[in-house]
Amino acid sequence: MLLMNNESKLTISDEELQLANNSAWILTKHIIIDKVYFLFGKLYQSMKLTFENEMDWLPPEIKSSEPKITKGENYLQLPYVILDYPRKFEDQNIFAIRTMFWWGNFFSISLQLSGKYKKMYENRLIKNGQKLGDGYFICVNENQWQHNFTEDNYIAIHQLTKIEFENVVKQKEFVKLAIHFPLHQWNDLPELLDQSFNVLLGLLKT
Repeated sequence: MLLMNNESKLTISDEELQLANNSAWILTKHIIIDKVYFLFGKLYQSMKLTFENEMDWLPPEIKSSEPKITKGENYLQLPYVILDYPRKFEDQNIFAIRTMFWWGNFFSISLQLSGKYKKMYENRLIKNGQKLGDGYFICVNENQWQHNFTEDNYIAIHQLTKIEFENVVKQKEFVKLAIHFPLHQWNDLPELLDQSFNVLLGLLKT
């Protein structure tokens, strides 16, 4: 049985062989990832301008944070690119807006708070969170580092009553609100992500 399993790993299907012989698709992948980097760079410039003009009420360490763009090949076996800005990851105290490209799936943007930042903004989130329009979700998972929009991870906010929404915010050690956009909306993403960034930050304002 072990020999059969090993032999199956050595053989290759016609489709796999065709891909292995085709360098164009992997080069196209690099081009797409480069375009995501460029998009996130432009998005950061817009975010920074918003911070400088409108976000005086945020904690100084959040306003002074620097952006970070990272990429990887294996979030659930698929490539991804992440922009964290603003960002503060300090033990249990997290304040981050994370914009993510996930190959074959979506772009998303999320507000993530824990520790002192969750405590600082919890009541404002409860007050303002249910005013969010369709498309916004709240994380119901115990693992705050999951990003897919499956039912065990995110639930649409409009599906929750006011009490249910308040309970999710209060009872968890972190709160994470997010929206995602299909890849076919690529050309509209600069505006969509920028708008969502302002909406998510606006939840924290009195």
